[in-house]
Amino acid sequence: MLKFISSSSKSKSSSSLISYSIALHFRHLRNLSHNTFDSSSTPTSVNVNNNLYSSRHSTNSTRTAHLGQCRNDFGWIGGVRGFSSERVSRECLNYDVVIVGAGPAGLSAAIRLKQLCKEKDVDLSVCVVEKGAEVGAHILSGNVFEPRALDELLPDWKQEEAPVHVPVSSDKFWLLSKTRAFPFPSPFNNRGNYVISVYGDTILRKPVVSVSQGNVTEFLISKKPVVLPFYVFYHAASGGLNVILSQLVRWLAMKAEELGVEIYPGFAASEILYDTADKVIGIATNDMGMAKDGSKKDTFQPGVELKGQVTLFAEGCRGSLSEQVMKKYNLREKGQGQHQTYALGIKEVWEISADKHQAGSVLHTIGWPLDPKTYGGSFLYHMKDRQVAIGFVVALNYHNPFLNPYEEFQNLLYPWTSECVWEYWGGRGVGGPSVFGRKCREGRWITMKSIACILSGNPFAKKFKHHPAIRPLLEGGTVLEYGARTLNEGGYQSIPYPVFPGGAIIGCSAGFLNVPKIKGSHTAMKSGMLAAESVFRTLHEGSPLETFWDSLRSSWIWKELYNARNYRPAFEYGLLPGLALSALEYYIMKGRSLWTLKHGKPDHKATHEAKLWRPIDYPKPDGVISFDMPTSLYRSNTNHDHDQPAHLRLRDPKVPELVNLPVYAGPESRYCPARVYEYIADEKGELKLQINAQNCLHCKACDIKDPKQNIRWTVPEGGGGPGYTVM
Repeated sequence: MLKFISSSSKSKSSSSLISYSIALHFRHLRNLSHNTFDSSSTPTSVNVNNNLYSSRHSTNSTRTAHLGQCRNDFGWIGGVRGFSSERVSRECLNYDVVIVGAGPAGLSAAIRLKQLCKEKDVDLSVCVVEKGAEVGAHILSGNVFEPRALDELLPDWKQEEAPVHVPVSSDKFWLLSKTRAFPFPSPFNNRGNYVISVYGDTILRKPVVSVSQGNVTEFLISKKPVVLPFYVFYHAASGGLNVILSQLVRWLAMKAEELGVEIYPGFAASEILYDTADKVIGIATNDMGMAKDGSKKDTFQPGVELKGQVTLFAEGCRGSLSEQVMKKYNLREKGQGQHQTYALGIKEVWEISADKHQAGSVLHTIGWPLDPKTYGGSFLYHMKDRQVAIGFVVALNYHNPFLNPYEEFQNLLYPWTSECVWEYWGGRGVGGPSVFGRKCREGRWITMKSIACILSGNPFAKKFKHHPAIRPLLEGGTVLEYGARTLNEGGYQSIPYPVFPGGAIIGCSAGFLNVPKIKGSHTAMKSGMLAAESVFRTLHEGSPLETFWDSLRSSWIWKELYNARNYRPAFEYGLLPGLALSALEYYIMKGRSLWTLKHGKPDHKATHEAKLWRPIDYPKPDGVISFDMPTSLYRSNTNHDHDQPAHLRLRDPKVPELVNLPVYAGPESRYCPARVYEYIADEKGELKLQINAQNCLHCKACDIKDPKQNIRWTVPEGGGGPGYTVM
């Protein structure tokens, strides 16, 4: 089998992180000596000089995988019927532990397992499989990084040159009117934090403010700041670090390999393997070299089975195999019981001039320009090397089917004039949203609805990045990368029972994001570490894997998410009630409320019918500060082989034309941040859905937001998708 794997490493002579690619020849395993690699024989080390895997992957490992030949009838693959009924032989690699996903959770689990092996003088083989072309290629982070878990996992990370460099120097929230500013003390202290390459549930819209101005909580509306108490992000940057997560996971991968973990990027786990007792015994990668019509190309190679005594799923938010496992074993119901809620984060990384850059500066807002029933915001973070991350996050339980998150990001600011303020109070009035055209005087709002309106925006858009507070910062700069990814927002109420027969779900696959902190990497890492400790006890001491659930509930993850449990669902009642309830939770109850709020409808059921809303006319980008979709996609480095089976599948191909288009005005053409879905007129002039799967950024928004849950996201060939380096 011929396969190319890209890997990353860290230069020993430099503090900079570098990437390199290794061309590896995966000769068809049937051509190997089965006497040597018979799965029934005594475990034998794989000779890495055979180029089966990267020469780096077996460092310090006394044994790697047991190889054997497996038979597969290609009937069902990952729960979906395959294209061919021909029986194909697949090779098996047997490990003690198989981990799916080389993100913070998966790599932390692998590192912790090997640390325990070293401490107890035990030899366990650990494999991590990653669908990205290289470790970190699919990582897009969205929070200020809190190093608590990193401190526990690798206490000497600073001395070992981890790519974590920029502490938070200031953190601001702005509400601007044209003439007045109302300052309030900030309810959190941002000193000593680090900014991670970020998206979150906030919006950042003003160049850096000096730390000497003190900690104030501010919103941004137009030209001058109006500063109000900001309760929701009460410790958004507290204890965080300014790093790029895709680079951090590459560094973690290097540390894992030094301990003997085998990491295989470029392999997409597409199928869960079960034994006759319905216990998970591993995963299988998808087949390479399949044509779009289902036929085998000359380059065809069957997938490989990776079997383990324990399998950990660390696929990230809305992982395709993780979702299958949760449904099969009813893990959501066995856990906290509520459905997961999600948001979509869209982000650009810019390089700006040195005189405008202030490393560690953080800016956020919440709410506006979205309507008061929609939770979301934007951000602007100054990272290292003159880089600035700017972006937008919108909760996917929004109602308006005409809302386009990408266009909201590119066209985020609204023109408030002295002649007229449009009060736009979302929700559902008689015949839909109620719009009142009341005038206001300079610097005066007529009603509380006017204030809410300013927080939420109005129907007439002006470009956010063209705003006087933003354009000067970006002018003369260059966009380096663009990307998008969904994130979990369900928190404590949505934690599933993580253990199933044969393995566990960890990290964002389970959903441990702390919404008010805008942080999830530290909890993901800690969940991986706790799982690793339980797995080690299971394999070495024979204790049940269910101890992971007990460890999780007694850890600081549980306490942290419990204390933050009511912030996100509070916004089901609207922006102002959400802020009020958040203030009550933070200042009075301090996370010790006697009640636990519930989430609203699942995101896909929240979309209203199009007849209740008006279409949004977004202005065209100028190509300097704001950009069209093809330009942004080019910057994402996304790439898929066009001639392969579509990984975006419709359960019913009639639903788009019979339901989505006439009832919801084709929302998939707007909620997707990569223009994967387009309605194109056929020769009869009738609109038909066209799926441009090659554009996919693997954000999973379509799998979440489609009103009838008709779109099923599955993995494409390994190595496909975005190629993030600074996200």
